[in-house]
Amino acid sequence: MQLKNLTTNFLGRNSIYYKEIDSTQSEIWRLIENKLAPTGTLLFADIQTKGKGTHGRIWHTDEENNIAFSFYVQMDCNIEKLEGITLEIANIIVDIFKNKYQVDLEIKKPNDIVFKNKKIGGILTETKVIGGNVKHLVVGIGINTEKENFNEDIKDIATSIKKEFNVDINVKEFIAEFCNRFEKEIIKRMGN
Repeated sequence: MQLKNLTTNFLGRNSIYYKEIDSTQSEIWRLIENKLAPTGTLLFADIQTKGKGTHGRIWHTDEENNIAFSFYVQMDCNIEKLEGITLEIANIIVDIFKNKYQVDLEIKKPNDIVFKNKKIGGILTETKVIGGNVKHLVVGIGINTEKENFNEDIKDIATSIKKEFNVDINVKEFIAEFCNRFEKEIIKRMGN
């Protein structure tokens, strides 16, 4: 299932869709380990059974039409070049929602997307450093767009776009727009 409206050179050009998977983040690392993920590879899924959040938490993606994707960029750079990258990703996400859907969200630094202090989305940025340089950048993004039912333990601290704004989000369009914007940012940081 290819993403449409991509203007990228590499990000999202190799996209893989899963109806259900344990975690897009875990799967992309498995592909990297097996040398099956060219740079720019992007995985997205309807349902994640063990989605990864920060601090080892689970990110629940148990209903369809929510945003759950991870992507990989191969690099060879000093870690300083990636300083603030998670916040930059958050800014891109918030900007897309504002400009495309007239949805105003906030960033809870460093990696949460919130509305009225309730979490709507999160960003997981992971790197693999070899010999002092970052060789692999893997980013996972999860956003509750359609989710209506939240577990007891998170129902007071989590929400969704649908619940708060009653707006429908086209997941593939959103991901393509994100790729178009983020690729420019990563190329700028790499100095290419």
